[in-house]
Amino acid sequence: MTATTLVRKEAGARAAGVARGRRGRRRTRLVALLFVFPALLLLGALVVYPVLFSVGRSFFDASGTRFVGGDNYAEMFRDPATLKAIRNTTIWVVVAPALLTGLGLILAVLVEKVRWATAFKLLLFMPMAVSFLAAGIIFRLAYDEDPSKGVLNAAVVSVHDAFTGTSSYPTARARDGQGLERGRDGSYLTTRTVSPGETTALGLVGVLPGDLPKDASPAYPAAGRRAGAGDLRGVVYLDFTPGGGGKQGKVDPKESGLPGMKVEALRDGRPVASTTTASDGSFRFTGLGRGAYTVKLPASNFAQPYQGVSWLGPALVTPAIIGAYLWIWTGFAMVLIGAGLATLPRDALEAARMDGANEWQIFRRITVPLLAPVLTVVFVTLVINVMKVFDLVYIIAPGPVQEDATVLATQMWLVSFGGGNNQGLGSALGVLLLLLVVPAMVFNVRRFRRSQR
Repeated sequence: MTATTLVRKEAGARAAGVARGRRGRRRTRLVALLFVFPALLLLGALVVYPVLFSVGRSFFDASGTRFVGGDNYAEMFRDPATLKAIRNTTIWVVVAPALLTGLGLILAVLVEKVRWATAFKLLLFMPMAVSFLAAGIIFRLAYDEDPSKGVLNAAVVSVHDAFTGTSSYPTARARDGQGLERGRDGSYLTTRTVSPGETTALGLVGVLPGDLPKDASPAYPAAGRRAGAGDLRGVVYLDFTPGGGGKQGKVDPKESGLPGMKVEALRDGRPVASTTTASDGSFRFTGLGRGAYTVKLPASNFAQPYQGVSWLGPALVTPAIIGAYLWIWTGFAMVLIGAGLATLPRDALEAARMDGANEWQIFRRITVPLLAPVLTVVFVTLVINVMKVFDLVYIIAPGPVQEDATVLATQMWLVSFGGGNNQGLGSALGVLLLLLVVPAMVFNVRRFRRSQR
């Protein structure tokens, strides 16, 4: 066999090996594609197709039959509700991720110094197991304006009443033509003046007998007492006889006094003396000079009970919903930052302590800089999440303030399906939301790839 023949045989063998290798690689790719195909099919059906369809639909009118070009995008930025949604979304993006990242960092550092750290982390992470629907219902009840239902207002009212007190007679009022007239500020003043040595009876109605203070006693004996030469006496009583009977404007034997009522004596429109009624409703001013006085029951006696804070009003509804969001996601931020904290080099921390650095200096100059990559990932992830927030806003915000709390996700739903029935404008809002989310997602993916290298 010649050398030429051997070379040809070797070349043919190599060519056959290359061909077999190519066929093997093609077979491997085909098998891999077959395995990946179901996932690609689902990805295309659930992600790619809806995105492309929404982009196309945004160029048509509400009915979807007439091409309108960029009119939906122009209308989107002319609509006051959409502008308010963009403003609220901006508030969410600026406030919520920053607060969550800060809280997560602080809690992650503090938990390291707690003996039962695992139990504490579990407790803070538990809200993540609650669905947004359930959390929305919980906080809708917690924010209820009625103190008997809303736990937050119940606490606020309790603290307020402990320091400020509350009126015992918010429903009390005077009868017309019975010697008292109502002032502009809600107070009551006698229609005629009185002088020292006289006794006056001030009758009120509107107080249920069951709402009277427990120490209230009959006013009839007090009404019969005579005033001294320099004294001005009187009685504030409930001008109502239980069981019927009695006479309006006159203290009857069965009528009760109103204790704890503040009373003032005015001269020339200015208060010169003040006192509080006794258990039988009686009051007494001493040391008054000669002259005519007007007796006043200040408005504080009739002030309505403090009802707390309107958490779900137009001014506070967005911060209130952000508070509910913080309750859910603080544990998430704490756990991720805690995982990053566990990987920090302890020798650097110990070296700083040995050099005399205190805990605040270590936290500010070593812990935070070393955790910067983790904090960035957490912050960007939360930015992406808050841009898509829908459930909490839709559930917690009552109907009258829904527009004040709306964000882009809820506005998109309201315009498309919640009464607007304009899928063209809704699709434009969806495209806008996608354009806002994509940069944050790209940033997160690129940062994750760099960290893997």
